Amino acid sequence: MELLIVMMAGLGLMMFFAVRKQKKEMAAHHQLQDSLTEGDRVRTTSGLEGTVVDASDDTKIELEIADGVVTTWLRPAVREKVEDDEFDEDVDEVDEFDEDRDEADITDDSDKDGDTDERGGAKVASPLEHKGK
Repeated sequence: MELLIVMMAGLGLMMFFAVRKQKKEMAAHHQLQDSLTEGDRVRTTSGLEGTVVDASDDTKIELEIADGVVTTWLRPAVREKVEDDEFDEDVDEVDEFDEDRDEADITDDSDKDGDTDERGGAKVASPLEHKGK
């Protein structure tokens, strides 16, 4: 009987701390959403990064994801604010990748199995011939 009481008390404490942690996380998330202002750089739950252009609505915000490209998002979709230096590092990584790809020496050895034409483009398959019934 005593063992049952101890087990129930332990289970109750675990549930109490789990609920407490979840409430703290929810409060922090609500505080983040309420603190969003124009010019903040944010990351959404889907991983998209952008700059807040309009945060006047209580339920939606507008993010500029590229020069002149503004999209509308629900506020709960914002996962976190991104520091300016972290945002710029991600852009630099993409730029370095593009430079590497531009400098790569592309040879025409890919035609060994016949998937490209003489210009390096993809070949188009000949149309299927249907036999009459």
